[in-house]
Amino acid sequence: MIATFHRHAAWAGLGLALLLASPPLRSLLEARMASHMLLQFPLLMLAGACLAHAAPPALQRRLAAWNAHGIAGLTLAAGVLALSMVPRLLDLALTHRPTEAAKFTLLMLTGAALRLSWRAAGTVLQGFFLGNTLPMMGMAGWLYGDAPVRICNAYGFDDQQTVGLALSWTAAAIAAVWLALATRGLMRAESAQPP
Repeated sequence: MIATFHRHAAWAGLGLALLLASPPLRSLLEARMASHMLLQFPLLMLAGACLAHAAPPALQRRLAAWNAHGIAGLTLAAGVLALSMVPRLLDLALTHRPTEAAKFTLLMLTGAALRLSWRAAGTVLQGFFLGNTLPMMGMAGWLYGDAPVRICNAYGFDDQQTVGLALSWTAAAIAAVWLALATRGLMRAESAQPP
């Protein structure tokens, strides 16, 4: 049963990656800044997470030894997410094939790293990761939304403002959901302790 689930996760991750790399869908998603950053990026990360979930247990154990407490994986994810919000790189990903290939690869690796690191990190390291990543996302959203000129040459000013607002709200929503889940987990752990 578990092996079947892992096999399905592998096929789902591979299928999603191939679908996202197909020229028609890639062109459609990259035509607007909002669908490029807020749809294609998370879907690539989801594909990577599915593939990591389906990795053989022996490989996961070897990676876990290198990724103690999820620190290496979360560091990789934070770095890639920071780079993915740089306007110049967003423009280059549309016109420069090696940059686009790097974008696909690194975002899928980010999804895999988050899948393999999140639970191992625990609440404190998760909070540290989000405490660095979400303010950066919010700041990028503010810069995109309030910039008086176009920052990305490939996209219009209105699209840029939409993405700015969406990034800010996404950062706030992720923070709220994580805080609620972390609080619930701590309350459960406290109530499970003997009096």
